[in-house]
Amino acid sequence: MPNGTPPTVVVIGAGFAGLATVKALEKAPVQTTLVDQHNYHLFSPLLYQVGTALLDPSEIATPVRAVVGPIDNAEFHLGRVEGIDLDSRTVKTDREDIAYDYLVVCTGSRTNFFGNRTLEERSVGLKDMDDALSLRSRVLDLFEKAKWEEDTAKHSRLLTFVVVGGGSTGIEIAGALIELIHFNLKKDFKEMDLSEVSVTLVEGSDAVLGPFHPKLQQSALRTLERKGVKVMLNTRVGEVRDGEVELSDGTVMPCGLVVWTAGVCASELGSAVASELGRGGRVPVDSTLQLPGHPEVFVIGDLAQITEDGKVLPMLAPVAQQGGRCAARNISAMAEGRTPERFKYMDKGIMSTIGRNAAVAQVGPLRIGGFVGWLAWLFVHLLLIVSFRSQVSIVVNWAWNYALNDRPARTILRADGKGEGIG
Repeated sequence: MPNGTPPTVVVIGAGFAGLATVKALEKAPVQTTLVDQHNYHLFSPLLYQVGTALLDPSEIATPVRAVVGPIDNAEFHLGRVEGIDLDSRTVKTDREDIAYDYLVVCTGSRTNFFGNRTLEERSVGLKDMDDALSLRSRVLDLFEKAKWEEDTAKHSRLLTFVVVGGGSTGIEIAGALIELIHFNLKKDFKEMDLSEVSVTLVEGSDAVLGPFHPKLQQSALRTLERKGVKVMLNTRVGEVRDGEVELSDGTVMPCGLVVWTAGVCASELGSAVASELGRGGRVPVDSTLQLPGHPEVFVIGDLAQITEDGKVLPMLAPVAQQGGRCAARNISAMAEGRTPERFKYMDKGIMSTIGRNAAVAQVGPLRIGGFVGWLAWLFVHLLLIVSFRSQVSIVVNWAWNYALNDRPARTILRADGKGEGIG
């Protein structure tokens, strides 16, 4: 690089890892370019609340330029990354090529349907804003269709919902969906008999919330059942057809909607930087988060396979944020001629909510459930939101919902913004 010109750091992905990297490089002797195909940072842990009509999209999507703008040595480029040339140190986008001295790749994860085409074509995932809007619109649309349906069997099928996957996302959707139905849609459709409405959670293992302590797993299971969710353990989905789902034991369930939360894998961009990928398409990295053979490239977040103490770290926001800060420190060190440091993850625990007044949290030996766990969940998630405006707006909506049992975002909108009718 020319004398006096700071090295260029290109960061691909404006998720938790990408924003953490850019912020941590603010005082470093570098020029940072952040690239993403969307112009917003998505707070994905609350996608299910958009999908179940509690929050509006703008409350969990923060414009990237609003975050990057105040950082003097950073800029944002809107574009889709189509390839990476490691030899020429160039990122190829659908708009222009961007040269780099250091590269940070953190493009996150995507829904994994494990090659099951029927699941991919006939179920709804929950990994991006389009998924959340589709979920919300399809749930509401099914109720509108059921209002016109006179055939009893078809009416019951339309109002049968199946959530596949007993991890955090699955139980959060199931709990929020049953509350949307009981607290709001029963009032919206007061003239319609909703006694046949059902929400079923299907989990392939013998417990929900696999990473949690058995006591918390049982607590979550009891809470779901108390709220009215039917839970089927040791059961897998084989095929999804129009109006029905076939389970692994051959049982066929009529249903109006299948929500798939049972699998994620790394984004496709992993193959652009590594010829051999780990489980779930993740990119194996060194202890310093550098790509083997290319010390100028860092891979972090859900895309990275980070092994610590013999275990691969999970796809969690805290791992991504800490990885971003470590990558930034190491780039600063390299730019100043110092040696990169090892990444050391500080485990802050895991938590999951099961709807109103109920959550489970596990921090080391500490295990919290019920109302106290729910308050802890609310507090931690508020802290992670990058926009103060969004924090205020979300608190207001949560308070409104808690006081009035009201989910105000009950509008049918497709991802393209047009109304989704039932004609």
